[in-house]
Amino acid sequence: MGQKKDLTGSERSKIVRYLAEGCSSLNIAKLLKRDHRTIKRFIQNSQQGRKKRVDKPRRKITAHELRKVKRAAAKMPLATSLAIFQSCNITGVPKSTRCAILRDMAKVRKAERRPPLNKTHKLKRQDWAKKYLKTDFSKVLWTDEMRVSLDGPDGWARGWIGKGQRAPVRLRRQQGGGGVLVWAGIIKDELVGPFRVEDGVKLNSQSYCQFLEDTFFKQWYRKKSASFKKNMIFMQDNAPSHASKYSTAWLARKGIKEEKLMTWPPCSPDLNPIENLWSIIKCEIYKEGKQYTSLNSVWEAVVAAARNVDGEQIKTLTESMDGRLLSVLAKKGGYIGR
Repeated sequence: MGQKKDLTGSERSKIVRYLAEGCSSLNIAKLLKRDHRTIKRFIQNSQQGRKKRVDKPRRKITAHELRKVKRAAAKMPLATSLAIFQSCNITGVPKSTRCAILRDMAKVRKAERRPPLNKTHKLKRQDWAKKYLKTDFSKVLWTDEMRVSLDGPDGWARGWIGKGQRAPVRLRRQQGGGGVLVWAGIIKDELVGPFRVEDGVKLNSQSYCQFLEDTFFKQWYRKKSASFKKNMIFMQDNAPSHASKYSTAWLARKGIKEEKLMTWPPCSPDLNPIENLWSIIKCEIYKEGKQYTSLNSVWEAVVAAARNVDGEQIKTLTESMDGRLLSVLAKKGGYIGR
């Protein structure tokens, strides 16, 4: 096992991964067939903190220039500090100074994501709200799917770290390391599921109906009373596998048709209360930047998080529908947030 001078990029990545898994430097050296001193030197060099930045005095900005910057920041949302200062004809200001000045009057934010709503979409949302305004939403089963990955959403692995401490190592994987598709429903104060879609199965009309048969109908719906089934309204969005003629006819054979199958307006995830349930579950399973090593482990985390959601939380979500409908009408079909 000869000693080499440099580690390749692949070897460095493997060292970081093995360290995250709890391997010692000696074990890593054996796994990579490299000299222990080479591995140890790389780890020591990686753990050396950056030199503390010495704050230099800022370039002085006049009060008039500050007012111009503030107006430009208000007129140019999501613009870079350089673009804002250039629009004010203020030059020669380093990036650190620009950012320090902007922090006193603005905040860095991501653009808010919302579905594209055109005039037709807004009219359909208004018609939907008027149609169901007098509905007893305690009898509506709200359903949807959610995909969870091993790494979680980008940007969630942030938090406070004490001075002198280094940030923990975080693995980088393509497509978040893969994921699991989860289906669930909520009605009144009850959670239905969650149920896991088999890995590798693409939900088309046939596989979606078979999935509902094996999970929702066999494990939950059949246990309910005849009066419950008579009054329950089934809600699903307009995904192709949901709204196809095949799926609609299949649900009709199960007794879910006409008024028992809620029509759904286009581009309206903000109207579905189960979207808020997904947010609660994701916040729990990815807290503190947690990552997972297998699809089974992330699925187990979803099940555990779902069990911790109590009936009162679910009831709060389902009872919010009256307010959502009124908001849609007040905003003339516009986006209402979640």
